[in-house]
Amino acid sequence: MSDTGYGDFEFERKFFLDALPDVVADEAAPTLIVQSYLLSADGYAVRIRVQGPGDGLAVTDLEASPVDAVADRVDFAAMTAKGPHVGGTRYEAERELDPAVALEFVRRGGSVVAKLRHSVWLGDDGWVIDEFAGANAPLVVAECERGGPVVDLVIPDFCRTEVTADPRFGNEHLAVEPYAAWRETFLRELAVTGPTFSHEFGRNRLP
Repeated sequence: MSDTGYGDFEFERKFFLDALPDVVADEAAPTLIVQSYLLSADGYAVRIRVQGPGDGLAVTDLEASPVDAVADRVDFAAMTAKGPHVGGTRYEAERELDPAVALEFVRRGGSVVAKLRHSVWLGDDGWVIDEFAGANAPLVVAECERGGPVVDLVIPDFCRTEVTADPRFGNEHLAVEPYAAWRETFLRELAVTGPTFSHEFGRNRLP
């Protein structure tokens, strides 16, 4: 729960990247995240996540069985109930779970999304850069999250285009329709429209 007066509401903006940026090379080891969705419909979702240190791993190491890859590394697990996105805002209520129980939920649950999460601090904001594995490779997405609306954001130059409002990039969608299935369609769209950034969140600024 947020301590900024917004309760269980989360605020983020999301961006598509062409590749993993060089800035992550100077940061700590990534976090390995494996999650499954018990429910995903009309923007509502119930997610089980297990995560642990991802040092020494590449996304190709997760292709065979991401659940097995994380099994001996879990140091945090949670169940999260999510509501639909509305203008960069989403209801997210999280409860921590026993790691062993959560791992079995992921084993027995719905479609799995696996990724390596890199955390970097850029200017006044913390960013996470997710490098997806399996059928969602080579997708790389960057997110900036704050305790309140993400306005007047300094957008790093490695962000190719904004996808905050594109439901295809939601993890619950990637679980059932992986990036590989629509990658070429998206890249053709991007070639036609060019990069776009939302103007609903104040002034977009370059570094």
